[in-house]
Amino acid sequence: MGVPDFTILARREQAPDLDPPFYEWVFPDGSRAAQFYRMPSGYLLRFPGLADFEVAEEGSRISCFPAPGVDDATPHHLFQSQVLPVLLGNRGRYVFHGGAVEIGESAVVFLGQSGRGKSTLVASFASSGHRLLVDDGLMLEPCDDGFQVAPGHPSVRLWSDSEKILSKSGVERAAALHFTTKTRFLAGSGLAYCDQPRPLRVAYFLGDGGAQETVFRKLSKAETLMGWAKNSFLLDVEDPAIVASHFKRIAALTDALVGYELDYPRRLDELGRVRKAIVEHATSEGATS
Repeated sequence: MGVPDFTILARREQAPDLDPPFYEWVFPDGSRAAQFYRMPSGYLLRFPGLADFEVAEEGSRISCFPAPGVDDATPHHLFQSQVLPVLLGNRGRYVFHGGAVEIGESAVVFLGQSGRGKSTLVASFASSGHRLLVDDGLMLEPCDDGFQVAPGHPSVRLWSDSEKILSKSGVERAAALHFTTKTRFLAGSGLAYCDQPRPLRVAYFLGDGGAQETVFRKLSKAETLMGWAKNSFLLDVEDPAIVASHFKRIAALTDALVGYELDYPRRLDELGRVRKAIVEHATSEGATS
């Protein structure tokens, strides 16, 4: 099944009297990023104050109703970066909250929920010559030797406190979007980008930033499995058949790849040392055994 038919319809107020959602995405500050509802004809994905997306049960059609006052670009970006990934996850694709860069001729991925520093780390690598593969919406594809990382959108989105990583490099900024205060930087001369799939070498699950130095801890298979599960894009997390199928896929991923917890000081002046440690670890024999 290909990309669903996506239509943007007339703006409308978001109805306040819906039943409680069966699932939510929550920002680090506790505010709601997205709410998931079951409807008679499928699903409703609500981005509060921004747009409602009605998804037909079979996933072939998606209708978007922007909230009044939302700019024209926001529905398209929400569809590409949020709605489509959860739909693809429901269809059996490997899609995760993670970013990836090219180190050597392989892909190294960083996974973690919002606020863990994925984009800052990816931008730091990409502005230092290690090509960007994807900032978020990490998509993996099975291949002959395991898994490969598919290239994503050639851009990185950063919070204001991390913008200085790229601002001195003259990286082009995209137009501001209604739904986020992050700035989107476009790939180019100051932000290297890889437009070809790369074999996945190692996965790092980001810690909470409490470490005083860069620390790697090899995860057990059970921990790695749960790491992939917690960072999955999945539309219906309560459908037993979908969840069982998804866990079967990520179990195969866990068997094929070693996972590590990575923690490091969340200070911009430490990023050079953090990059060096990651490159050394990712290219060592120990990182894949």
